[in-house]
Amino acid sequence: MTQIDGLTAVPSPYPVAETVDRLAAAVEAAGLTVLARIDHAAAAASAGLPLRPTVLLLFGRPQGGTPLMQEHQTAGIDLPLKALAWEDEAGTVWLGWNEPSWIAARHGLTESGGAVEALTGALRRLTAAATAG
Repeated sequence: MTQIDGLTAVPSPYPVAETVDRLAAAVEAAGLTVLARIDHAAAAASAGLPLRPTVLLLFGRPQGGTPLMQEHQTAGIDLPLKALAWEDEAGTVWLGWNEPSWIAARHGLTESGGAVEALTGALRRLTAAATAG
């Protein structure tokens, strides 16, 4: 596990596309909604630019993120939850996400402690399911 300025990342034994598919399946199995899948590498390729596999998955449900936005609507810039899968220059695939505690600190949230812990636990479970070997 790697942590850098609010971003946590774990290695995945699967290619980027499979890692994201596994995460999407875990998200849906947990009763959350996959809201968008953004393939940054495909977008880069369409512009004639090279980029190693990089896919962003947005997911959630209103009960999770809304309490954070009720306290400070600016938290909406960091919600819904998202996870980025990418292949680094060494060929290692990573799955990373913004820590809910970092989101809370960034927006000065103080009243949403239970929501932050719930989101943290959900992210840990979902990403563990996606990267389990």
